Amino acid sequence: MVKIGDVLVLEPRFSDKIEKYKCKIVEKKDNNLYIDYPINMETGRTVFLMDGAQFKASFVSEDGSVFLFECEVLRRIKLNIPMIIISYPGPDELVRIQRREFVRVETAVDVAVHALEKGEFTPFVTVTEDISAGGAAIISDNKRNFSPNMMTDNWFVLPMQNGEVHYLKLKSKIIRILEINESKSIISIQFIDISSIDRQILLRFCFDRQLAYRKKGLEI
Repeated sequence: MVKIGDVLVLEPRFSDKIEKYKCKIVEKKDNNLYIDYPINMETGRTVFLMDGAQFKASFVSEDGSVFLFECEVLRRIKLNIPMIIISYPGPDELVRIQRREFVRVETAVDVAVHALEKGEFTPFVTVTEDISAGGAAIISDNKRNFSPNMMTDNWFVLPMQNGEVHYLKLKSKIIRILEINESKSIISIQFIDISSIDRQILLRFCFDRQLAYRKKGLEI
């Protein structure tokens, strides 16, 4: 799947800052990839990677699909050029993501929902049916008078596998209301004016959940 010459984008798994490093695959042997020294995509400077550092890596395949995988820095080596050896889990551990729209992950995360306009409805706490970097589906009872295009403020709690917990306040617009039964509805919301940092956190969270499900042998 991944091949020599492909460009990888590395993102640190355990970091408070969201950074991306770009590098190229120079060689591939067994379950290891040999990459040139990565460049910080924001500063343009060469990045020093310590042995044992863990990353999430992404690349674009020949058909335009984006694939993600987890990797670890094994060691540095100098052949024709200085290179870094990173682990590669193999094609069976790759996670494919959609490019045209943000992939939705079915997962329950806590969310507090508030009306943007005072008095439209009483704030309440619930959980999501699914979530993506572009929106979510939240569970609600049928006592609240929701309508399409209504604006809300939502506080999401996003726990990661590594113990990190992110708290995001996201302005949203109600897209549709689907009544499941006499007492429950699913409210589909779209995130509005979301920052690039919050979007990246959501992407990381969705990827994190996909990996967790795959390790448990569940369908994604």
